[in-house]
Amino acid sequence: MNASDRTPADLLRSALTTDPARPLVTFYDDATGERVELSVATFANWVSKTANLLQGDLGAAPGDRLALLLPAHWQTAVWLLACSSVGVHVDIGGDPAGADLVVTGPGTLDAARACRGERLALALRPLGGRFPSPPDGFADYAVEVPGQGDRFAPYEPVDPDAPALTVGGTELTAARIVERARADAAGLGLSGPGTRLLSGRPYDSWDGLSAGLYAPLAAGASVVLCRHLDRLPAEELARRIESERVTGTADGTPGGTA
Repeated sequence: MNASDRTPADLLRSALTTDPARPLVTFYDDATGERVELSVATFANWVSKTANLLQGDLGAAPGDRLALLLPAHWQTAVWLLACSSVGVHVDIGGDPAGADLVVTGPGTLDAARACRGERLALALRPLGGRFPSPPDGFADYAVEVPGQGDRFAPYEPVDPDAPALTVGGTELTAARIVERARADAAGLGLSGPGTRLLSGRPYDSWDGLSAGLYAPLAAGASVVLCRHLDRLPAEELARRIESERVTGTADGTPGGTA
């Protein structure tokens, strides 16, 4: 990664220029059997489309606050990087009533209706599928995002020292996210391309966000992100670690070594 990178979006751009074909996020949902693997290039394309949706259709601007009510999921990772690209402040599990926008999964629609701004819902179905019918009061992400542009340019430069993330009551700037992610990478055994971290941590804490996205991105590594990992028998977990060429697992994850 480039030493001058100061935002998560900068880290993604550097990864795209270095090795766009390598895996970045491999996602499993052990409740549905879903497996999705996204290369750097594919992930970056989703981020660009989502950032264009956020900036263009939803009218978001740097400094706006977005309540993100989503679990650990590959689409959540896309939203985190899209917000970084625009300069939107992400509040993980934040109060929708105090947010400019809300992005929610199917299980938190009622809470999300408290937002007076734009509301977007994700069905979180395999392969990014849409809702059978859009929830009342929400735009369906799976309907809105495909037609967005594949290239993104922010209307305004993103300030690395502006608030970018609130999680667990702690507010972090974009630059601080990058600094902490780089520091975490070594402790998680991430030393560059070829290192793969398996994480079953939820995205409701810094530790979960770091292991499940930011630290692998900062290290030029990749993550095997698992939702509902507690449903996976130990022998199947061992097979996954082997088949996915995992080099380390986050603590708190069954079989963890980091």
